[in-house]
Amino acid sequence: MNEPLTVGEPWMWAVFTGFVLVMLAVDLFLAGGNKAHKVGFREAAAWSAVWFTLAMLFNFGLWWYLKGNYGSAVADDKAMEFLTGYLIEKSLAVDNIFVFLMIFGFFAVPAEYQRRVLIYGVLGAIVMRAIMILAGAWLVREFHWVLYLFGAFLVVTGVKMLMFAEVEPDLNKNRLLGWIKGHMRLTPDYRGEKFWVLENGVRVFTPLFLVLVMIELSDLIFAVDSIPAIFAITTDPFIVFTSNIFAILGLRAMYFLLAGVADRFHLLKYGLAMVLVFVGVKMLIVDFYKIPIGLSLGIVGLIIASFMFASLWVTRARRA
Repeated sequence: MNEPLTVGEPWMWAVFTGFVLVMLAVDLFLAGGNKAHKVGFREAAAWSAVWFTLAMLFNFGLWWYLKGNYGSAVADDKAMEFLTGYLIEKSLAVDNIFVFLMIFGFFAVPAEYQRRVLIYGVLGAIVMRAIMILAGAWLVREFHWVLYLFGAFLVVTGVKMLMFAEVEPDLNKNRLLGWIKGHMRLTPDYRGEKFWVLENGVRVFTPLFLVLVMIELSDLIFAVDSIPAIFAITTDPFIVFTSNIFAILGLRAMYFLLAGVADRFHLLKYGLAMVLVFVGVKMLIVDFYKIPIGLSLGIVGLIIASFMFASLWVTRARRA
């Protein structure tokens, strides 16, 4: 049986959307997401394991279903596409974490308030990415040459990341932040986990609202990089969507897991830049030579692992 343009049937989209909504509800209301507390390493590690396990179970279930309906070849290809896309999105999400750390540090956000911001940040990120993925899938389907634009954009972005990896953005010069401060009523300090409060009948926003805006803005910027990257792996909108959303769902847990050791992986930014360049080149040459999905997965994994070990080695050498 020939491989379809997308393996995502309407009922599969509906089931996956329902699953995401249920898991978000569990996180918000049943797992302490509505209570201010500092997320420890054990809790973050447990949730990271949960999200990774769910992603792999989903991939296995997808493979099993496709094998019975389209044959082993299609099932193997789609499962590998999902795994590669998930790994790329998960790797690029590490750069988000570095930015989140900078934002939380700039606003001096207490540790017990960070979880609430990230939960709503994930909700906003899912909505934004869903819109961008569906729009990107339509563009790729209608205009094949868009892949070349995506590829060139990724190469340029990766090169810029290599050149400016050590440059820290100055939030004091952020125009959006400056506009908000000049046009909205703001409290001088935090009011618990609230994004706004009523004072004398007037809505006044707290600094936590500014943090949420900056978190959403940063994810929008990173989505512009990561979504074209996964289209280099597959143009199947269902695979693009599910692998991307699974990576986003685990972003909050991964932040708390790596927040305390992020300084040990300072070289990882260079590895992420090289991943973008590789994916961009893969997209540019797709009509001349299609790099096998398994090889792409191996190259991306090798790049990330190499720079992780290099970061740890350099950090240990400096301490010694």
